[in-house]
Amino acid sequence: MTIEGDFSPKVVVTSLSFAKSTVLRKELLKVFPNSIFTNHRQKLLGEKMIEFIGDADAAIVGVETIDDSILRHTTKLKIISKYGVGLDNIDLESLKNRDIFLGWTGGTNKRSVSELTLCFMLGLCRNVFCSSFKLKKLEWEKDGGHQLSGKTVGIVGCGHTGSDVVRLLAPFGCNLLVNDIVDKSNFCQEQGASQVNLDTVIEQSNIISLHVPLTKQTHQMINANFLQKMKSTGFLINTSRGQVVDQEALKKAMIQGDICGAALDVFVEEPPVDKDFLSLPNLMVTPHIGGNAQEGVEAMGRAAIKHLVLFF
Repeated sequence: MTIEGDFSPKVVVTSLSFAKSTVLRKELLKVFPNSIFTNHRQKLLGEKMIEFIGDADAAIVGVETIDDSILRHTTKLKIISKYGVGLDNIDLESLKNRDIFLGWTGGTNKRSVSELTLCFMLGLCRNVFCSSFKLKKLEWEKDGGHQLSGKTVGIVGCGHTGSDVVRLLAPFGCNLLVNDIVDKSNFCQEQGASQVNLDTVIEQSNIISLHVPLTKQTHQMINANFLQKMKSTGFLINTSRGQVVDQEALKKAMIQGDICGAALDVFVEEPPVDKDFLSLPNLMVTPHIGGNAQEGVEAMGRAAIKHLVLFF
C-alpha cells in the first residue's frame, strides 16, 4: 500500500511495555511522528480502549483485547500490528470482515521466554525459591533439592519457544520428551529428543513445560485428570497462556500434594487476585515477564514497527 502526499498516519500504541520503552518510542516517532502512546497504568479495556483507538489509522497492540465490540468503532483503522507473539486476544475473523490488515511475526521474543523457563526449571529443582523465602524470614533450612541434569523434561508445544528451550537444555543431558501436533521428528533427531504422545509426557516427566498457543484445543488442557497422572514429585511450568491451565485444579493438586510444585508466569486473570493460591509455598510466580527482557521488548517492538513501515 502506498500513501501519497503529506498524509501522516495516526498510530496509537495500546501496549504498556512498548509505551514505557524510550528506545521504541523514539524509533516509532522517527517514522510515524503522529504516534500516541497509552499513559494508563493498567490495560486498556472497553470504553477507554474505544476512545483511545477510535480515530486511529493504525494500532500497535500487545495483550489488550481487540474484538468486534472495539473494532466496530474504528472506522479509519487500516492495520493492527502485533507487539508480541500470541494472537488469542485479537478477533481475527472481525479483522478479516472489516478489511483490517494484521501485522504479526512469530518467535520474536523466544529467547526471553525460554531463558525464564530455564530459570524456573533450575529454581524448582534446586529449591532456590522456597529456601530463599524461608531465609528471608530467618529460617535456615538447607535443602538443596535435586540437579536438573539427567532429569526427564517434557516440552508440550515445540514451536519457536519450545524448540529454543530444548536447545538451552542441551548441556544438562536431560531426557527430552516433545509433544506437538506438528511432526517434529527431524528436529528431535537433531537435538537428541523424542517426540511422544501427551500421556507419555505426563507420566514420565520430572518437569513439564508448556509452550502452546491458546486455542479451543489447548484451553484448560492442564486439568485435574492431567495433574493426577503426573508424578507426585513432578513440576509444572507455564510461560505460555494462563487459560491453558485450570487454575483451580492446579491449586487443589498442589495443596493435596498430587504434584511437587509449579512455576507460573501467566494467569487466567492478570493480575491474579487469589491470594491463597499465590501464597502456596510450592508455587513460584512472576508477573508475565517471560517475553519482557529488554532485548525481547525491543525485538517485539521493532517487528511491530516494521509491519507498519511495510504497510504504509
